[in-house]
Amino acid sequence: MNTREKIILASLDLFNERGERNVTTNHIASHLGISPGNLYYHFRNKTDIIYEIFLQYQLLVNHYLQAPEGRPLTVEDQFDYLESVFDGLWSYRFFHRDLEHYLESDERLKTDYRKFTQRCIGSVVNIIQGMELSGILRPVSDHLRRSLALNVWLVVTNWMSFLKTAADEESALIRKDTLKHGIYQVICLETPYLQPAFYDQVTGLQQNYSPSVLNDLGL
Repeated sequence: MNTREKIILASLDLFNERGERNVTTNHIASHLGISPGNLYYHFRNKTDIIYEIFLQYQLLVNHYLQAPEGRPLTVEDQFDYLESVFDGLWSYRFFHRDLEHYLESDERLKTDYRKFTQRCIGSVVNIIQGMELSGILRPVSDHLRRSLALNVWLVVTNWMSFLKTAADEESALIRKDTLKHGIYQVICLETPYLQPAFYDQVTGLQQNYSPSVLNDLGL
């Protein structure tokens, strides 16, 4: 692993652990045992580091959302998609803690994130269509399919913000299993469209992610 890669990895770890706003480039350099000048040789500033971390994140999510080739989608595939995406959210959790700030601070990040969102929603549309073809979901109109994909993406990308606000969870205290409770909410969106033959299997697996936050909110 070269120095540039070490800087990106160390920054990601520190941002996740302490919060990006609490970490300076000097902290990153000290953590790695290199001089600030060495860090600045690879990155002009912290904004550039954040952008490089985002590029890695989007490649990871794009990989997670690839549909299997040569076979129909299964219920297990659906949960694998969600597990993988929420694993990515956890690994890059600092990014979603303060996403609006990052997008406002870096125009290229704002542009690339918009394209990333469009690609991800398109991938979710394809997954939903694949589940229809597999007989897991009943066929729906193109408009409803796109709307359902959008709602899925909104739940995925905003679940951490919900935990920080309505659920009264400190971002530093959010656990990986708590974050994955968002999977339950995603499945709730699809439940009305499940074919009867798959209803018990899907909702049975869904119970593995039942969020305790509903009790905390008195719901």
